[in-house]
Amino acid sequence: MSSRPRALGPLVALFTAGYLAPYLLPTVVGRLSAGLGLSPAQAGLVGSVLLLASASAGFTLAARVERLGPRRAARIGLGAMFLGYGSAALTTSVPLVVGGAVVGGFGSGTALAVAAAGIAAQRDPHRASTLGLLTVSATAGALYLTLPHLGSGHGLPFASIALAAALVWPLTAGLGAGGVSRPSPTPTPTTAEATPLPHRRSGLVLAVAILCWSMAQNALWGVSGRIGLTQAGLSEVTVGAVFAVALGAGLAGVTAAGALGSRLGRAAPIGAGTAIIAVCVLVSSGAESLPAFATGEVLWNVFYPVVLSYLLGLAASLDPRGRWAVLVGSASSLGVACGPVTGSILSEQFGYPGMGLLLCALLLLAAAPMTAVALHTSGRPLVPGSIRRRGGAAAAVLAGTTGSTPGLVPQMGAPEQPVTEIPVPSGSGAAQRAFRLARPSDRG
Repeated sequence: MSSRPRALGPLVALFTAGYLAPYLLPTVVGRLSAGLGLSPAQAGLVGSVLLLASASAGFTLAARVERLGPRRAARIGLGAMFLGYGSAALTTSVPLVVGGAVVGGFGSGTALAVAAAGIAAQRDPHRASTLGLLTVSATAGALYLTLPHLGSGHGLPFASIALAAALVWPLTAGLGAGGVSRPSPTPTPTTAEATPLPHRRSGLVLAVAILCWSMAQNALWGVSGRIGLTQAGLSEVTVGAVFAVALGAGLAGVTAAGALGSRLGRAAPIGAGTAIIAVCVLVSSGAESLPAFATGEVLWNVFYPVVLSYLLGLAASLDPRGRWAVLVGSASSLGVACGPVTGSILSEQFGYPGMGLLLCALLLLAAAPMTAVALHTSGRPLVPGSIRRRGGAAAAVLAGTTGSTPGLVPQMGAPEQPVTEIPVPSGSGAAQRAFRLARPSDRG
């Protein structure tokens, strides 16, 4: 029996720990600026370096999770998170803080790579991604409500991420030591890594588009705290409360996305959702009061995780082995990494409203290729019954096993092949001698 259902809990926990740093980015950047005396651009650059290290880990481990083993890779990542973020929380030396952020960021990317590969192996990657986004949104929302009351300084956000890594560590016992959710012996690492990467063009377009999509949104997310404090004139407690409410609203959006599933397909939620996000970016960047700031942030965070869940599900559907899920997720992390410094530079050059206008245009441009990929790769997924009709029990077992499916066996998530009807004569005219076996020489 497959161990996939049992592995979902540890994978969601890893997803939450790995995504926590990007979700806490506004408070991390804001406290680096206030607590260490860094300029907004310098603080944004530190945040970008952290997230760049996370993206680098994802690109490095895209095809190596199985070889390392998910349990070992996850523990390496969580250990790096604990040591890196923990050391950054305990020092006020800027070089040491940056070094700890780099180590911690690499650990976050490693945890995300393991989680993405495992989620892609699930029977319903969209449901697994939705559950992960629900958990990380709830965790980040609770921290936004709590951290302002615990004190100031840059150490608290880093310490909270390090603590999350320590809490997730025991759950890695539920991951396989030699592969991601594999119920039976699978091909050797050499064979697995030699398997061609499917949907290369679609995957590459999706990766580039999601890089721009993530960069545009996180350029605003990285400076949202400063918009609330300086342009809207709010206190840190009020800004934290707005972020908590926004992430709570995001929980409702993700829940709705999980309930809808694939009923609307992927193209409509991705395209329409990104257009709505672009409008919210305009509202948030131009906010000068609490109602405007809260409206933009709340609506934005309702639709952001919804679209992200469909994008992650789309990436997972491109390759059941999870390689495109890791690569696209790493491209998203790279866009997130470029976000803080991009937002800081644009806001200093054009002001917050001008920055919002540019980011809105970039989001609308990114929506077109992402929607096109969703339309191009859409198809009716194979269900267990159709697998049985095409290959029997053995094919169903192979199709449900990550990395063990030969090219001629239909895979979960692959589009159904068209069936061609062949007319067969009936009656007395259909003599047995009229039929014979087909041979290679008969083709032409």
